[in-house]
Amino acid sequence: MEDFAYVLDYLAQGRATDSKFRREPVAYALGAAEFKLFELVPKPGAIMAVGQRVYIGREMDQKTDIMGVKRRISHNELTSAAQKELPFVIEQVVKEQEQRFIDFYNKAEAITTKFHMLELLPGLGKKTMWALVEEKKKGEFKSFQEMEKRIPVLRQPIHLIAQRILKELENPSEKYRLFVAR
Repeated sequence: MEDFAYVLDYLAQGRATDSKFRREPVAYALGAAEFKLFELVPKPGAIMAVGQRVYIGREMDQKTDIMGVKRRISHNELTSAAQKELPFVIEQVVKEQEQRFIDFYNKAEAITTKFHMLELLPGLGKKTMWALVEEKKKGEFKSFQEMEKRIPVLRQPIHLIAQRILKELENPSEKYRLFVAR
């Protein structure tokens, strides 16, 4: 269950594809916990910015900008502007929830005898993966900055996580899901 979401696009005048008389404001958002994509119904007069964190949970008194969730959507239902903003908003969420993703790196394990969870991260090769596994044996990582210091070949661990989340959102038939809820 998502309680918070990050705005990807806000259409104060509604979608251009809707008839003139049925247009109503709409916002597209990314869930903060399970990375679900939503179409939201903004409150009248609400003004939202891309990347803004909004409450979408059940408590009505906490909803300041959003009346509710209209529906859950897929990646290809997002506006082109929302699709372009998505990688940046994902990185913002990963940075804000750093400990959650550090725990992923610390607890990642083999899926099969020949395949490791870390190999699912786009851009992370076998050499870097094994360096990460060996360094993890010396002690758990505490931050992304520490990871980069301890493993010189590892570049931008935040970006690796963000790329994986984006890949899972773009491809709903992905066999292994690490971060995005079904």
